Amino acid sequence: MFTMKLSPYLVVLMAFALGPCSALGTDVAILHNGFSISHERREVIGSVTRLYLGTDDGGYVDIPTAEIERFEKSPLAPSPADAASQSLPDVINAISDRHHLDPDLINSVIHAESGFNPRAVSPKGAQGLMQLMPRTASDLGVTDAFDPGANVEGGTRYLSELLERYDFDLIKALAAYNAGPERVEKYHGVPPYYETQAYVAKIVRDFNRKKLAEQKAASAAKAGHHKVSLQRTSAKRTSATQTSAPKPATAPEVQESVFR
Repeated sequence: MFTMKLSPYLVVLMAFALGPCSALGTDVAILHNGFSISHERREVIGSVTRLYLGTDDGGYVDIPTAEIERFEKSPLAPSPADAASQSLPDVINAISDRHHLDPDLINSVIHAESGFNPRAVSPKGAQGLMQLMPRTASDLGVTDAFDPGANVEGGTRYLSELLERYDFDLIKALAAYNAGPERVEKYHGVPPYYETQAYVAKIVRDFNRKKLAEQKAASAAKAGHHKVSLQRTSAKRTSATQTSAPKPATAPEVQESVFR
């Protein structure tokens, strides 16, 4: 059994996955059970090896040294500019559109599952951006769960199937994505597991935040457009009044100033 201490920042970043969710990791600890943990540095403390997950000492995992098979160099992760800022949004938008799901929802799921790290691996063996279990990935036809496009395609299709299964009840679908459909059906809703309840709440909160921000932006743009329209209407009325009135000697200068 290993112990874990995480800073608040890493708790958000890792999103319940203990695998290499941080692209900063330079080494990977391969455990005898097949799991892997990316880390910045390590030190042996008695019978355990402490793996530091970030550049500071705020987040670490204590693993019994006997459970570690070997250490490897971490594969180079795509830079945020290449993976997240450029290609990944396009991939998510295209796949979401294909499955008729809001891309903001898929982004929220990915944020909760892997922190947008395509190489993430959880203690239970879930892989990639949307943390697909190997069996689930196989059932979905995903041959490489670490391929961003294939992973998002499989995860989005699975979420879409869950939504249809639960009559588009997003809460149940998210709970099933995290804990499995059998547990949702057993408890007739979100199972009484803290991890699942926190997972569902995190995604719903993030998704709602995105939607509220979009509504505020749309309202602000609409208000700005309405203000411009009123200004133009006022300008036209002023112009018409000046045109119908007797023109003083300085009329051209006055009329020009109305449209500045």
